[in-house]
Amino acid sequence: MESQLDRQPTSEVPNSLRRWFVVHFAADIAFAVPLLLIPELLLPALGWTCVDPVLSRLVGAALMGIGMASLIERNASADTFRSMLNLKIVWATSAVFGIALGLARGGPPVNWSFLVIFAAFLGLWAYYRRRLG
Repeated sequence: MESQLDRQPTSEVPNSLRRWFVVHFAADIAFAVPLLLIPELLLPALGWTCVDPVLSRLVGAALMGIGMASLIERNASADTFRSMLNLKIVWATSAVFGIALGLARGGPPVNWSFLVIFAAFLGLWAYYRRRLG
């Protein structure tokens, strides 16, 4: 049973969440840089037969922005973390939906890995968002 104190926002940001923000930065950048610079080489190697370099670079830019924000804000206040977690939850939820839809329409099998990664991050961000209130 949840107590009233459990539902109130906390001003404490767990160190584990700060570390997860750095891990998230590394994961985002690992995909962002190749998507920005060489999508025509990366995506066919992952099973995509048709590559739109502009759209791929746009995804890379989104990953770069969210990843860099994770690194920059890793030492921020609880209020900033709440806002960042809201953004990450919307991003991950949208990604899970989009990837699942792509898989249902015949997307490359590598998308199962991306679906699992985004779903795991979604669960992580939702856990910490609830914990922060």
